[in-house]
Formats: sequence, structure tokens, C-alpha cells
Amino acid sequence: MTCNLLLVDDHSLIRAGVRALVLDIPGYAVIGEANDGSQLLEMVEKLSPDIVLLDISMRETGGLEALQRLKRVRPQSKVLILSMHTDPALIMQALESGAHGYLLKDTTATELEHALDALRNNERYLSPAIAHTVINQALIRNQKQPPQTTDSHNLTARQLEILRLIVRGKSTREIANGLGLSIKTVETHRSQIMKRLQIYDVAGLVLFAVREQIISLDD
Repeated sequence: MTCNLLLVDDHSLIRAGVRALVLDIPGYAVIGEANDGSQLLEMVEKLSPDIVLLDISMRETGGLEALQRLKRVRPQSKVLILSMHTDPALIMQALESGAHGYLLKDTTATELEHALDALRNNERYLSPAIAHTVINQALIRNQKQPPQTTDSHNLTARQLEILRLIVRGKSTREIANGLGLSIKTVETHRSQIMKRLQIYDVAGLVLFAVREQIISLDD
């Protein structure tokens, strides 16, 4: 089945470029375009897209505000932030506001496809270029929070290995290829990790991994 996308950016050239890239990816179709957050909400209710590619910086309704409204209007639509911003606090805010992924605008067509595939498979996606940044932000936040009692030993050695790769922004396909596992096996481990930790978003997994010293800035 075709996965329907809605592009949201206040620059028409950017939208045209993304649309051209999507046309070359099998299984995806652009069903609409919006140039601001207000128009986004109208089109979401009308078109019911599977995935929304959303810019953060727009002249009218900002991307983060639009994201928060979108999650109330149509929570089943996955949101992939497509931005030039690498500010750690902004990235974390987008993830905590409900974004399912964050992709930089200087990305390659291959990475865009990986990100779309991840969201389509109910996964999260972070550009490898910013995964380190998100970890750093989580470390800063972790220093300001009281110690937690979550036991990382609830995870097996294999699950800890897969968790490290998830936190670094690797997709299921990349993890499977890197570890010599099937995609189904990795998906099973991912599901078990989230169920055992009761954490179902990338930002939460990053905070857990930092707090339990499963990953550090040197990784």
C-alpha cells in the first residue's frame, strides 16, 4: 500500500525538492503541501496523511506549535521534522512534543528513505549527524534530575547492544545488517526493550541510556 505524505514548509523550492526526492522512493506519494501551520491543520483533517514532513521554522504558525496541535487533531499521523536547525534543546523539544523523527535538510535521498521507512514501520528516526547532539543534551538534563531506580539489568546483553544502536539513530534495517540479524528479530528485541523499560519514545530511551551509563559522549 502507498504511504501518503503531506509536506509542510514555507519555502516552495524546498517543498519542490522534497517532492522530487519522494517521487523516486517506491511506496510513497505526496498528497498535499502546506506553507504554514494553520494550513497544515486544515489539510490534515481533509487528507488524513500517514506521515507529515514538517519544518520547524515558519513565518506564521511555528512548526512546534503546529506539531502540538497536530498531535491533538490527528495523533495517528507520524511526524518527521525536516529542519536545518541542530540546536540540542530544539531537537529535544520537538521529540518531546510528539515528533517521530528528526532529519536535517542537507540529508541524502537514501537517508530520507530510511527515515520514511522507519516511521512507516512505527519506529523513530534521528539523523546520525544529530544523535550525538541529542545524547549530549540528555546528559545535561540528566545532571539536573534526581537519581532514578530503573534497573538496566532487566535487559539482556543483546538488548543493551540494540538499545545503544537505537539511541545512536540507527534504523531497524541498519541494526539488522550490522549485527547479522533478521529485521524481524531486531523488531522483536526493540518491542521487548520498550515494554520492559516502559519507554516508547527516542528522547526517553536516550535519557535512560545516559542515566544508566549505557552510552556516553565517547561512544
